[in-house]
Amino acid sequence: MLPASIQITGELLSAAEVQDICESLQEDGVRLLSVRGCQLSDRDFGLVCRGVAASGSLAQLNLNLGVVSGSGRTRHLADALKANRSLQTLFLHGSPLLDAGLVTLNSALSTHPALVCLDLGDCMLGDEALGLICGMLPPDGAKSGLRELTLSANPGISSKGWARLAIAVAHSSQLRVLNLDYNPLGDHVVGMLAVSVASSRTLEVLDLEGTGLTNQSAQVFLDMVENYPTSLRVLVLAENDISPELQQQICDLLSEGEEEDEREAPPPRSGPASSSAPRPIRDKYQPPTWLPHSNSSPQMVLLTSGLGESLLAETEM
Repeated sequence: MLPASIQITGELLSAAEVQDICESLQEDGVRLLSVRGCQLSDRDFGLVCRGVAASGSLAQLNLNLGVVSGSGRTRHLADALKANRSLQTLFLHGSPLLDAGLVTLNSALSTHPALVCLDLGDCMLGDEALGLICGMLPPDGAKSGLRELTLSANPGISSKGWARLAIAVAHSSQLRVLNLDYNPLGDHVVGMLAVSVASSRTLEVLDLEGTGLTNQSAQVFLDMVENYPTSLRVLVLAENDISPELQQQICDLLSEGEEEDEREAPPPRSGPASSSAPRPIRDKYQPPTWLPHSNSSPQMVLLTSGLGESLLAETEM
């Protein structure tokens, strides 16, 4: 029997439901577990974490929207991650971790043998936490690290912290998707990030939606994609004070590069797909009130798979 998916959103979980979840985890019957926004007692959360620790089949765990709500739960999760060996994707978006919470989780996250996708959006993180996250993006020749990282809506991170991340991204040998949407970055910080993107040989998707940018940043990216080789294929600049014409120019150039890659790529192998893992979509942060809005043209909204693959959807905002 193939492992199943358990996906529950915004419900009060009963003791019986928690018991069923735990038994399925311990029997290696779950591939994806999502309890985003659910309410459960501290005791039951601890039981779920024991199930995660024992599971050999769990690939994706979604605890978004406040499920990890205190230091005790953070410790339970850290212990579970230290014992687990199968988890590839962890969603903690909207959890009030603070820097102290990431300090608790850091050892388990940075040494996990399979983790490739991490969502720490809207977790109230600061520079100390970001320094630890940079350690999960090891430089070329070092151990494997994250392939997809989400840090949306963490306004407590300073320009110094973002500069440190830019250096880590430039030298990371694994990172393919970076979501920084709805952070108050501004043109100065994004100028540093543009240099790291130009240096990276792996980064394919960068989400800068709602980060307080102007045409100045767009011109920098336009120059980069127009004149220099880059691995970047998707750049999300929606909800910034950037002209639609500049956004379209950048999009067209990135599309041309993607088409060239497809022509040069070898034909796909026949047979089953390389991965049967389920592909959850990350929570997209909603715009806070302090950010300026761009023109009312259709917005490019990044939806990520959680396993290093990205889906791009065009929606009317």
